[in-house]
Amino acid sequence: MKSALVGSLKLPFSQLGFQKKPCISLPVNKKIGTLTITCGLRDGSRKPVRQSRILSTEAIQAVHAMKLAKSSSKLEEVFHGRVSRLLKTDLLDTLTELQRQNELELALKVFHFVRKEEWYKPDLSLYCDMIQMLGKNELITSAEELFCELEKEGLEPDTRAYNEMIGAYLQVGMIDKAMENYGAMKASSCAPDKLTLTILIRNLDNAGEEELAATVRKECAQYVDYPEKFLETVARKHVRYPCLHIFGQCPFICTKLYVLM
Repeated sequence: MKSALVGSLKLPFSQLGFQKKPCISLPVNKKIGTLTITCGLRDGSRKPVRQSRILSTEAIQAVHAMKLAKSSSKLEEVFHGRVSRLLKTDLLDTLTELQRQNELELALKVFHFVRKEEWYKPDLSLYCDMIQMLGKNELITSAEELFCELEKEGLEPDTRAYNEMIGAYLQVGMIDKAMENYGAMKASSCAPDKLTLTILIRNLDNAGEEELAATVRKECAQYVDYPEKFLETVARKHVRYPCLHIFGQCPFICTKLYVLM
C-alpha cells in the first residue's frame, strides 16, 4: 500500500510547475578558457561612465540663500548657518554649482571656505576649476595668484593647470604670456596634450602669429601620435567661412548662414 502510494506520487517535474535544469557536460582534463564580453563601443575600450551628482536639498538651499543675500552681513549669516553645516560632498557640490552658474564672487568665497575646513587636503582639481572660472571672466591677475598658491600648498601643476592658464592668457590676447606658460609646461614634467596644441594653434592663427603657430605645429610630432592626422583635424574644424546675412520678412530679423566655398 505504501509503495503504491509513493509510486503514484512520482509525477514529472513539468507537471508540477518545475523546469529541469539543463545539464552541461564539460570535457575532462581540459582547461576552460575565459570568455570576455565587451559591451558598448566596438571600436575601442569603453570610457568609464561619469555619474552626475544630483544636488541635495541642503546644497540647493545654500546656493539660493547665498544668491539672495543682499549684503555682506546677510552673506556671513548664511555661511555661519547653512554653509557651515553642509557635509563635505554637499559643500563641494555647492561650489561646483556656483561655478556652473558663473557666480564668481560666491564661488571664490566658498572656495576659500573649503580650504579652511578640517578635512581639506590640497586638491589640484579645485584650483584648476577656479582658474578656469577666473580665466573665463578675464581676471588674469587672480588666476595667476591662484596658480602660485597651489604651488605654495605643495601641489605641482599638471597639464590641465597649465592649459587653464594658457587659455586664460589667450582669452585676453596675452600671446607672450601664453607662450611663456607653454615653455614652462614643456620644461616641467608635464607634456602638452592635444588640447594644449589645439588652443595654441587656433588662437595663434587668429592672432596672425604665423611663425609661432608654425613652431607649435612642428612640435606636435613630439607629443601627439599621428601628428599629420591631428593637424588635419585641427584645420578642418577651424575653417573660416564667409558669412552671408539673409533677411527674412521682418526687417529686424537677421539670420546668419555660413556657406562652404
